[in-house]
Amino acid sequence: MTDLVADGWLIVADDLTGAADCAIAFGRRGRAAAVTWGPVTDASDRRLPVLAYDAASRGLSAGDAARRHAEVLARLGLRGRRLFKKIDSTLRGQPAAETAATLAHLAQSGPAFGLFAPAFPATGRTTLGGRILVQGRPLEQAEVWQRDHTYANADLADVLATAGIRTEKVALAQVRTSGLRGTLARLAAEGNVIAACDAETEHDLHLIAAASRDIAPAPFFIGSAGLAHALADLDAAGAVEPLQIPASACGTLIVVGSLAGASRNAARALQAGGTVKHFPVAPEMLLGQDDAVRTALAAGVATHLTQGGDALVEITMTDHPDMRLGTQLANALADALQAVSPAIGAFAATGGETAAALLARFGVNGIRLADEIEPGVSLGLTLGQIAVPIATKAGAFGDAHSLIRISERLRTIRTRGSFS
Repeated sequence: MTDLVADGWLIVADDLTGAADCAIAFGRRGRAAAVTWGPVTDASDRRLPVLAYDAASRGLSAGDAARRHAEVLARLGLRGRRLFKKIDSTLRGQPAAETAATLAHLAQSGPAFGLFAPAFPATGRTTLGGRILVQGRPLEQAEVWQRDHTYANADLADVLATAGIRTEKVALAQVRTSGLRGTLARLAAEGNVIAACDAETEHDLHLIAAASRDIAPAPFFIGSAGLAHALADLDAAGAVEPLQIPASACGTLIVVGSLAGASRNAARALQAGGTVKHFPVAPEMLLGQDDAVRTALAAGVATHLTQGGDALVEITMTDHPDMRLGTQLANALADALQAVSPAIGAFAATGGETAAALLARFGVNGIRLADEIEPGVSLGLTLGQIAVPIATKAGAFGDAHSLIRISERLRTIRTRGSFS
């Protein structure tokens, strides 16, 4: 790998959509940014100020996720970059084990200090009393927690304690005082500790980011895109020249693989608008032995895209889906749609696992980020065997009209040939 850019950022995430929505926080403020994954690729060889790496660890065990992060950090190194450990704002996956691995890696060079602020107010995620709330209610009551959780509760100190991490909570009242910097500086001097900060608003996150400046040793940051936006605001660099691409007559492929209600509702609204052709895909069809059915799906989608139409491919689910099948379904759908790639004029996916599986089959090895359509929805250009506009959205983000806005924006970009 080539030398990295001094004073840039390395973002290590557990899934693709998270990597993108953190990196675009900096990209929107004038710092060229890209997302990459797998072996080091040409996306990371462009000396961009912001490199986000998808460690693809969301579905791993705690031990495997920790090892994956240790390997990534050892391989990529910081080389003058500041480190942002992106976690899921609702604590899915293994954030405690991954944070512990990050602490251990940094501690090889001396005492390490982490600043943990997972709030993402723009999407309804806040932190109060060291506990995560979703739309003002305890995370434990949210759909996403009921569907998928790793820890016994959403208390940040308890979560990090599962990996043996010493944590000090920084209450909201403390965040909003002039003494915040002194508190963070004291903890940094102690070393090998995480400061878990409350935040209810974007301004709270800005206070946390500003107070972290010039602290020694410099902290690494743990959070979601909310904190990334606050940090990016400190070093805004002006406008980046818009990406230009050849205009395409092919349609947009929109894939919904997430189980989240927000994505399912958005798919219903997009379908009802009549601007896309709906291709429902039952899990049984993906996991069955009938290759002819999957071949017919790909042929139908490719034909529609080639004719300039937009296609909505949705994995249909019951009210009580088998969570264990998530990875298997994402990979099976990616295998089925691999042949469609030459017909794609633009691409959108909800759910990081779904997006990553499909992009791998399409021969894509990175994304050059361009903009953010709305909070949690990143826009960019694929790198690798195909170069098309792409939008990625975490499954639980957005509202019923998110996919409509995404499809409209992608249609404008692919027909005009410009991201501006």
